[in-house]
Amino acid sequence: MAEQEGVIKYQLNYQQKAVLTATDIVQLNSWRQIMMQLGMLGQCPQRYDNYGFGNISQRYRNTNQFMISGSQTGGISKMTAADYALVSECVPEQNQITALGQTRPSSEAMTHGQLYQLSDDINFVIHAHCPQIWQQASALGLPQTRAEVPYGTVAMADEVARLFRDTDVLQHGVFSMAGHEDGVVAVGSSAAEAGQRLISCYAAALECATALC
Repeated sequence: MAEQEGVIKYQLNYQQKAVLTATDIVQLNSWRQIMMQLGMLGQCPQRYDNYGFGNISQRYRNTNQFMISGSQTGGISKMTAADYALVSECVPEQNQITALGQTRPSSEAMTHGQLYQLSDDINFVIHAHCPQIWQQASALGLPQTRAEVPYGTVAMADEVARLFRDTDVLQHGVFSMAGHEDGVVAVGSSAAEAGQRLISCYAAALECATALC
C-alpha cells in the first residue's frame, strides 16, 4: 500500500504569526506555477488519493532559515504569503522543526532544511512528483535515496547527507527518492537553476522512455 502523502512526521514548534510578505515569495510563486503547469506539484483526484503533492522552498536572507510552501496547499492555484511558512530552525538529529507563519510547513520541511545545511550553494529546492523522471532514475544515472527510507523523516535527512558524501548529487542537482513514489528533488543556487535542472531532467526522461533505454 502506498504511503499517504502530506503526513507531518517531525516534531513541530509552531507559532502562528504573519512574517512573510508578497515580495518575499515572488520567485517561489513563479516557479510553483511552472511546476503546477507541468503536473509536478499540485493536487489531483486521480493522484495520491487527492492529497496535495510536491513542495518548494527558498533560503531566507542568506541564513539557514527558509520559506516553504505550507502543508496541503497543493490545491491552491495562486498562493499568498499566508500560504508559506518560515522555518527558523531545523534540527534533523532531534527530528525538530521550528516555524512561524500563517500555515504549517510542508511535511518535507526536514529534507529541505537538511539540504540548506549541507551546502551554502543551495538557495532553492523543488520537491516534485514526476513519474517519468522517477521511473527512469537509474537509466538517467540519478543519485537515489534508498527504497526503504520514508519521506519526511530523520532517516531521509540522513540519507540525503549520505548522497552528498557518496555521490556527485550537488553537481548533478537532481536526485530521486526511491522509496517515495514519483518523488524527485532539484536544488540550485537560484530558482532558475533548480527549475531548469528539473525541466532538463524531465526532457531526458521522456527521451529515455521513448528510446526504451
